[in-house]
Amino acid sequence: MIGAELLTTTSTLAGWLLYAPVVLWAIWRAPWVALISDLRRQHLVFATALALFLLWLVRRDFESGLSYHFIGMTAVTLLLDWPLAVLVGLLAQLGLLALGLQDFSALGVNGVLLVALPVLVTELCALRVEREQPENLFVYIFFCGFFPAALATLLVILSAFGLLWLDGVFEMPPWIEDYIGYLWLVIFPEAFINGLVVSALVVFYPDWLETFNRSRYLSAPWKNDKQPPDS
Repeated sequence: MIGAELLTTTSTLAGWLLYAPVVLWAIWRAPWVALISDLRRQHLVFATALALFLLWLVRRDFESGLSYHFIGMTAVTLLLDWPLAVLVGLLAQLGLLALGLQDFSALGVNGVLLVALPVLVTELCALRVEREQPENLFVYIFFCGFFPAALATLLVILSAFGLLWLDGVFEMPPWIEDYIGYLWLVIFPEAFINGLVVSALVVFYPDWLETFNRSRYLSAPWKNDKQPPDS
């Protein structure tokens, strides 16, 4: 997360211009009728928003104005689908804003980095897996859970540092190639947390995952044109 003091007026405005349409589109595409009529789904959405907010509270703030915390948006996207995931991410941001842990002017930039970008990566990976229609459950867990979380984290870090570099806040040090090795210490935990959550949901509550095709991954091992063997 980036503090407002590190952002120029141009970056702040660009962040809002990118994040606001994403939020409005998510509001337009969100399944409000199904959400209002399904009490279980309402509880799931609010519980997810609370869990994401608590996850973002576990953070390390640096004197430079940067903060580090896990993202968790990959699991949220697979659980709720992208429109509700974007709105849940916004609710978590508003919670941090209410506690004074985020600046309102930086909400747009942080929304693009911590919400929109991870949701986009996860959604693209999920669509790719769905297009291939694999029958192996571990393909879904890895390529929809572990891999998007790792890729999204890498893109978020590179985008954040690239933005600060373009704004002239940070100069890239000559030992930047040594710093790249530490990225694994950030990427792997993020992938592990999201992958673990997705794996647990697949095993115990597969119906909760909006992007999970239960009939394909959890069906009997025989093909559709064959009958199950007699017991």
